[in-house]
Amino acid sequence: MDIDSATDLDPDAGSGISCQHDENGTLLTLWGEVDAALRESASDAMASVAARPGAAPIVLDARDVSFIDSSGVAFVLQIYMFGQEMGAPVQLLAPSEAVTEVLEMVGMAGRIPVIPEEQPAGT
Repeated sequence: MDIDSATDLDPDAGSGISCQHDENGTLLTLWGEVDAALRESASDAMASVAARPGAAPIVLDARDVSFIDSSGVAFVLQIYMFGQEMGAPVQLLAPSEAVTEVLEMVGMAGRIPVIPEEQPAGT
């Protein structure tokens, strides 16, 4: 993916949210503990998604999330609702067990389509 914009992309950080846009859509990557401590990162990522033109797909990469609290779930649901409002498909890329369990608890399991594993480019 060619990065046009990145928010808080720091692979050495224990937790974070990054946002990358290219001509095919937006990739939001969440890792570590996605909780209230990432509120500013979540706000920046949401603003970046909202500012992009068109209704390109949004993928939430949640493979490396070790913990997610209500504020993290709220972020995921805000992205999902934004996609619904804008006609942009939203998918979860291989969500971790932590994410899957919390989405089940809040009744959102199965509502956001899941990509089971990263698919090769061009498929």
